[in-house]
Amino acid sequence: MKPSLRRRNVVKKMLSNRNDLLVVAGLGSTSWDITAAGDSPLSFPIWGAMGQAAMIGLGLALARPERRVLVVTGDGEMLMGLGSLATIGVQRPANLTVVVIDNERYGETGMQATHTARGVDLAAVAKACGFRNSQIISSGKKISQLVKIIQQTAGPNFAQVKVKVEQVPLVLPPKDGVLLKARFRRALLGDSADVLPQEV
Repeated sequence: MKPSLRRRNVVKKMLSNRNDLLVVAGLGSTSWDITAAGDSPLSFPIWGAMGQAAMIGLGLALARPERRVLVVTGDGEMLMGLGSLATIGVQRPANLTVVVIDNERYGETGMQATHTARGVDLAAVAKACGFRNSQIISSGKKISQLVKIIQQTAGPNFAQVKVKVEQVPLVLPPKDGVLLKARFRRALLGDSADVLPQEV
């Protein structure tokens, strides 16, 4: 059965009432998805470093345990960074959720099939690595439950959301990496973002 969920609708629903949720988006399509849902200084879209979204999210979750952190990434990007699931499972940050938008394609290089198209179960990998909650989602009924998990459920949490293969319009975040870093730090840290650490 082919997936019926549409990626932009899923991401928009996840971020519709985000409040102070911190969001890291993986390289490519998921960065466009979070921007299409509404650009925010509390979003950190990655323009490079494929495979690193989950690790950036882990670092953020460990540094700010009082804040909820969401990583939104694709199946190709997650497959490149599988080791991060083991590290997250060991660290067990209660405030972290990783959501993989899985269209079973490498969207940035020509829509070639990824391993998830041939049965690789990322949710099972996350569960084996020690994630508290892990599931595959293929129906719209479970998206509302996923939103509650992102906002309220102790983690680490993982969801592999199966979506349609489709070409969607590019909605690009700012391309200036320094700007993205600076605005995210300022939104997270306030005035202290501009204070340099004292030299030892």
